[in-house]
Amino acid sequence: MFRFVIKYLGFLKFVPGLPLLFDTWLKVYIFMTNMELLNWMDEISEEVRQWPDIVSHTHKYGGIQFDLKHKEIGHLHGNGLLDLPLNRQLKATLIKEGHVEDHHFFKNTGWISFYIRTEKDKHYALQLLRLGYEWRKGAFKLSP
Repeated sequence: MFRFVIKYLGFLKFVPGLPLLFDTWLKVYIFMTNMELLNWMDEISEEVRQWPDIVSHTHKYGGIQFDLKHKEIGHLHGNGLLDLPLNRQLKATLIKEGHVEDHHFFKNTGWISFYIRTEKDKHYALQLLRLGYEWRKGAFKLSP
């Protein structure tokens, strides 16, 4: 359903407040169908907020966004979808490993998407956010 909404109703994200309402609806749906996912998302948020210089706030299209010194390291939507901005080289490496996919909207950029479906995915999502954090700090270099 999320992909359908993004593909055919994506223009509605420009209606003030509607993306936040949609994300809230996603959380209610997840609450009724997969409470464990909400717990994992809370655990991810709690851990990332403890990292030095991280600020979290509501993402403009719903969910929670994590910033390092005013630059986004990623955001987590109400359905467990994690989006991260990376460079294209990091993105290509991660996609080749087979765990992440092209961002659901920004295809030809460094953005990636990852769905959290299991507890193992929760741990991988934290690794991805840490990668984004280190990349934003300039501490991560991909070897040639």
